[in-house]
Amino acid sequence: MSYDFNDIEYVKAEKVRGQYKADIQVRVRITIKLKSQEDLQNLQVKLVSNPQGFNQIDKRWIDKYVELWNVPKDITKLLKLFTGEIKPTKKNLKDPRRMLLTEFDESDQEKILDFFNHNKILVISDLLKGRGEFSADWVLVILKVNGESSWVLKSINEAMNVFGKGDIRITAQGSLKIGKIGMQRKGGDGGRDTSKMLQFKINPVELFDN
Repeated sequence: MSYDFNDIEYVKAEKVRGQYKADIQVRVRITIKLKSQEDLQNLQVKLVSNPQGFNQIDKRWIDKYVELWNVPKDITKLLKLFTGEIKPTKKNLKDPRRMLLTEFDESDQEKILDFFNHNKILVISDLLKGRGEFSADWVLVILKVNGESSWVLKSINEAMNVFGKGDIRITAQGSLKIGKIGMQRKGGDGGRDTSKMLQFKINPVELFDN
């Protein structure tokens, strides 16, 4: 964080509680008391045990993303067909409960790609940094495998550059990739309604290579 240890009187860390950043990772607020001032740094902490695994960074109902990103009605409908909030009427789907992006007409696929291309910076910022008082300043990834631990600390801007790098595309599996961020239907949850939420994932270990 570029502090001079000789200038630090004390460091205090506390876990942030509440619905900040969709409460899907540990948030730590660091108070650094310097001789001349007091600084606050918000850390987003990711604990990882599988170097190849993916970690959820955000999940919400689509209507919440509509509020955040001003999603048009036609895109909202497509996303709800994707998650199954709206039951599809199209036949011969891989999963009759929802539509994969590859099962949409080409024109609808283009609409989705255009929306996320035009809003890429906003989307990445909300997914990784968040908004308001507790928006993340740093990302700390702790990798623990076979009893051995290693860690990497990156500023949120560096993390956004790493995970946002790359184009926006529909995958062969019928989901969306925004750079290195994956978008998919949440699924699971024993078939409860919450399985129809939209979720976004990254592999935090990518930060070790950048």
